[in-house]
Amino acid sequence: MGSLIIRLVGLYYLVVSFLSFNGVNGMHGRESSVYEAVKGIVLIHGKSRIARIDDDFVCATLDWWPPQKCDYGTCSWGHASLLNLDLNNKILLNAVKAFSPLKIRLGGTLQDKVIYGTEDNPKPCTPFVNSSTEIFNFTEGCLPMHRWDELNSFFQKAGAKIIFGLNALAGRTIQSGSAVGPWDSSNAESFIRYTVRKNYNIAGWELGNELCGSGVGTGVSADQYASDVAALRNIIRDVYRRIRRKPLIIAPGGFYDANWFQEFVNKSGKSVDVVSHHIYNLGAGVDEHLVERILDPSYLDGISSTFSGLKDILHNSATKAEAWVGEAGGAYNSGHHLVSDSFIYSFWYLDQLGMSAVYDTRTYCRQSLVGGNYGLLNTTTFVPNPDYYSALLWHRLMGVRVLATSFYGTKKIRAYAHCAKQSKGITILLLNLDNSTSVHAKVDFTYSRTGATAREEYHLTAQGRDLHSQTTLLNGKVLTVNSEGEIPPLYPLYINPSMPIIVGPLSVVFAHIPDVDIPACS
Repeated sequence: MGSLIIRLVGLYYLVVSFLSFNGVNGMHGRESSVYEAVKGIVLIHGKSRIARIDDDFVCATLDWWPPQKCDYGTCSWGHASLLNLDLNNKILLNAVKAFSPLKIRLGGTLQDKVIYGTEDNPKPCTPFVNSSTEIFNFTEGCLPMHRWDELNSFFQKAGAKIIFGLNALAGRTIQSGSAVGPWDSSNAESFIRYTVRKNYNIAGWELGNELCGSGVGTGVSADQYASDVAALRNIIRDVYRRIRRKPLIIAPGGFYDANWFQEFVNKSGKSVDVVSHHIYNLGAGVDEHLVERILDPSYLDGISSTFSGLKDILHNSATKAEAWVGEAGGAYNSGHHLVSDSFIYSFWYLDQLGMSAVYDTRTYCRQSLVGGNYGLLNTTTFVPNPDYYSALLWHRLMGVRVLATSFYGTKKIRAYAHCAKQSKGITILLLNLDNSTSVHAKVDFTYSRTGATAREEYHLTAQGRDLHSQTTLLNGKVLTVNSEGEIPPLYPLYINPSMPIIVGPLSVVFAHIPDVDIPACS
């Protein structure tokens, strides 16, 4: 009887191996005759984790830009503003609910020109108006409290976790390109009090947008910013004094400048919980070299100095603050249509998620959820773009503990690994930046015990192998919402663990290996 069981198990794995091999190859076309195949090794160093991320690491932004926001002659924002976004759209609701929860940062350039329409605010509550004589090319705009109520109703229904970016220019004067004077917190405090009275759950309050260092449009000194953050901390302590769980204090939400950030961290002390920074490392949205940069491993590596620099500042200071990427769109000035909203962008985006996590970045906010040419969702229809599915797979598969990972065989593979999320084992992310080579990757471990449970694989490819396609295939099948606006299920292939992970040219693979026991994940 025992020998019969052994033979049946062996037959089972023979069949699984055959079907899996042909299934994976089928997704990548006539691989054996068209593409060169190379072997590689993914080495997981499993003695201990090297970093940690938040359970809700994946974050997306909603912005204030009105339809009149245009870049290079193109107006790509439509009705994606916090003031006019269609909160009744079923796809939008389901797209947010699929994350359970999705962390959403509300902010952007115009947040520093937002007035809050509370009862004690003397100014009229009017929308933004385009004006070339104003900083950021728009007048002040107002958030009516009835709209704030509508937004919070949507966030509660969707199960979103909200970070709100406050206006940090209130009360200051602009002199020679610098914002001078202390922050006038009166309108912000009134707004925070209204929010608490209404029992709206805000996970964090962020002060300012891109005002650190030399700033964008204008800047605030690190010393003054630290003082302003301390003022915000005092307001939060007072307003939330009867509430056990206090929201996070987040700042400065701008581009990394080592000297400025060092001074800010040193002087802000315990006032700040999160030090946030922004990333647009690919260049302007109009740049013609975006695709070649995305597929260039050495170019992708360039941003690592920012992650490591901020990590070192925080680790070598007395602060307990954590690092976040508060906004990242890759290509600034609203991105580039059919690049930042197409399949090619998942190579940049997923590499950013993987690399930032290695350097102890706890949260990464993508610009944007909706709006511009870099939205996770289409600005008009709300149908998910390719990066939405990349983000959702990361959120569901990559756990909070980050593992040291090395890849040997080709420089065109980007490899990251985490302990698996809400399950045993580990999850590996592999990005193949090569357009003509398939990689057969063997997984090797230090400090591990492995079993024989089937591996779960998720292969992402572009429809028609067109990198500019806005349609993603998962394991060879088109991902699309149904007539009810529901996000499609994301099913894996089950692969014999003795087989290599086959990463086709210009494809992405998440591989969950449940039957592996390493100390870092115990």
